Amino acid sequence: MSEAGEPRPKPVDDGSEGGGSRANKGVWIRAFIYVIGFHVFAGFVMLLFYFGGRNH
Repeated sequence: MSEAGEPRPKPVDDGSEGGGSRANKGVWIRAFIYVIGFHVFAGFVMLLFYFGGRNH
């Protein structure tokens, strides 16, 4: 509540990238993409070590 005892207005979702529940959904999608991308990169590095170690 504000100083006068009135409830604060809810933030308005104006459709911009940083507003409302769309921003929360975007964060989860971006985090999911980063996690998948990191696993693909880590798998590629593991394959490099695997094939590099077979030649010795």
